Amino acid sequence: MRASPLILPVHLAALALLGLVAACEKAETPLAEIPVLDQTVAAFVNGEPVFEGDVELEAVARGLIAAGQELDSGDEEYRIVLDQLIDQKLMAQEALRRELDRDPSGQRRLEMARERILGNLLVESLVAQQVTEEAIDRMYSEQVRLQQVNDKVSVAHILVDTEEEASALFKEIEGGETFESLVFNHSKDTRTRMENGDLGLGTPNDLPEPFPLVIANTPVGEVSPPFQTGDGWHILKVKDRRTEPPKTREEMRPDIATFLTLNEVSRILRRLRTEAAIEQGSGQIYVPQTEPAAPAAQAPPSEDDL
Repeated sequence: MRASPLILPVHLAALALLGLVAACEKAETPLAEIPVLDQTVAAFVNGEPVFEGDVELEAVARGLIAAGQELDSGDEEYRIVLDQLIDQKLMAQEALRRELDRDPSGQRRLEMARERILGNLLVESLVAQQVTEEAIDRMYSEQVRLQQVNDKVSVAHILVDTEEEASALFKEIEGGETFESLVFNHSKDTRTRMENGDLGLGTPNDLPEPFPLVIANTPVGEVSPPFQTGDGWHILKVKDRRTEPPKTREEMRPDIATFLTLNEVSRILRRLRTEAAIEQGSGQIYVPQTEPAAPAAQAPPSEDDL
């Protein structure tokens, strides 16, 4: 039975912080690639600027472009997002003119919006620090290992000493030469050279790294790009597979990135809840604490007082 991948109990509060994750998944871009803020002005609205960087951030958040992708001012997406940001600023200016931000209900909602944004900033920070390509590689390797526990595959290889030799042979195969026609004259593995490089039928996890990953990313009947082990440089052919292959790294990447983000958010939430003073259902009416009044200024002592 295959192990179920990417299962994690996550505190439900963490889900409220994943707007950024969802946006980046739509754009199919690395989560850690946060666009650099651009201070170039796209438009002035009653003297207040709307920046080109704001247009780009909003376009990324909506999945219209990938993070880091340039958005030209002549693009249709740019015009649509800019018009919406102009309307948003006009509405905000009108709300301020009507002093809606001074209403107690409005102030509370503004504070809640501020907290959501701060939470998203924390998620961005965690993603940039923890959800790296190296972390994704480690998770993918573990997923492949779990999913190939019971797999049986038939593979063959060509083994040479240098990357240059392996690359030249791989180009020949891409050019139409068959894998089998190159094994006898080029592979230095004397044990398998006479058998067209056949390594037999076995479990991928029984082979040394990075064989399991290469097998996972090579469809049946196809040949892998060159890769290195302690024995030299290999070209691998997957001849047969008795079970469905795992997803490739790129196919699994969005799920892994989301998993790692949820894991990190859940971890920090557990710590924060442990350290915090939380009282639920007290039924008390909250009265904001006010700053103590400054003591009244006293007149300097007169000569009679001295």
